[in-house]
Amino acid sequence: MYPKGNKTVADSKTEMTRIVQYNDINGGRRLFGGRLMEWIDEVAGICAIRHCGMYVTTACVDNLQFRRGANLNDIIVVKAHLTHVGRSSMEVRVDTYMEERSTGIRRLINYAYVTEVAIGEDDRPAEIPYGLELKTEVEKAEWENAEKRNENRLRRRKEGF
Repeated sequence: MYPKGNKTVADSKTEMTRIVQYNDINGGRRLFGGRLMEWIDEVAGICAIRHCGMYVTTACVDNLQFRRGANLNDIIVVKAHLTHVGRSSMEVRVDTYMEERSTGIRRLINYAYVTEVAIGEDDRPAEIPYGLELKTEVEKAEWENAEKRNENRLRRRKEGF
């Protein structure tokens, strides 16, 4: 389907829609943060798989920001797109919205950056066969910011964090 070379950000964009049900809520009838983290991880993984065509594993979640809550019966939309591709890892931005039933207006409730690592047949990190073609200024800015986040992750790891 793709010639050797690059894929675009649009090629692997992924969106999942859920409705908050009883098994998703805490005692306050609000969406469990852990359940939302599960959905974020799932969508990020699918996005990364769609790019590299391999199994992936989550290596890191950065900058997980809970901006507002969600309640029982709210419609939740989880959207993911790639921001960076390295040798064996990919950074995925995941934005989560609560969608109003009556208007369709989406309000951001969470965002996160998830690092996914491609896994080869030997269950070890593997080289990603495709680069990432950046088509817009926003995509280029996200790439540059992803490189800064990666530098910060490497520095924190050296410092023992």
